[in-house]
Amino acid sequence: MSSEEKAGKLPRGVRAKRLIDGVEIKELRLIPDERGYLMEMLRSDDGIFRKFGQVYLSIAYPGVVKGWHYHKVQTDYFTIVKGMMKVVLYDGREESPTHGEVNEFFLGELNPLLVVIPPGVLHGMKAIGDAPSYLVNCPTEPYDYESPDEHRVDPHDNDIPYDWGRVDG
Repeated sequence: MSSEEKAGKLPRGVRAKRLIDGVEIKELRLIPDERGYLMEMLRSDDGIFRKFGQVYLSIAYPGVVKGWHYHKVQTDYFTIVKGMMKVVLYDGREESPTHGEVNEFFLGELNPLLVVIPPGVLHGMKAIGDAPSYLVNCPTEPYDYESPDEHRVDPHDNDIPYDWGRVDG
C-alpha cells in the first residue's frame, strides 16, 4: 500500500486512526475456479517485499491470545489462511512519529489481507470465531535458536493501551 493509499481510506477490517509508521497492507485476491481457489500472498516483485528468511505456520485455538512480542531486526508478513484472527499492533518505539498508536486488523478467510510488521512494533493475535485459525508468516530472518530476535511482553499485564476482550455494540 503506497503512502497515498495510507493517507486515504484503510481497507475493510482495519481499525486505526492512522497506520503505524512502517506498517504496510496488501489486499489479497482470491482466484477461484471449479477446482478451488488460489491466493497469492507475497511475491519477490511486490513493492513491500524486503527479503526471504523462512515461512512458518502458527495455529491458534479459538479465543487464545498469542502476544505481545516484537523483533529488533525482523520484519513479519502476516496472512491468515484459515479462520479469522484479530491482529493487533502497538507502536512502542520512542522515536517513531506514530509512537503510542494501536492498529487492529481483522484478517482471514472473510478478509484476505497481508500485513507487514516492521521491527520494533509490538504485535499479537487472537483467534476469533469457533474454530482454530491458521497464520502464515514469511519473516525476513530465519529463526535463530541460539539468539532469538523475539522479545516478549505479557499479553494482559503491561502498559499497552489495549484490551483483548471482544467489543460488542
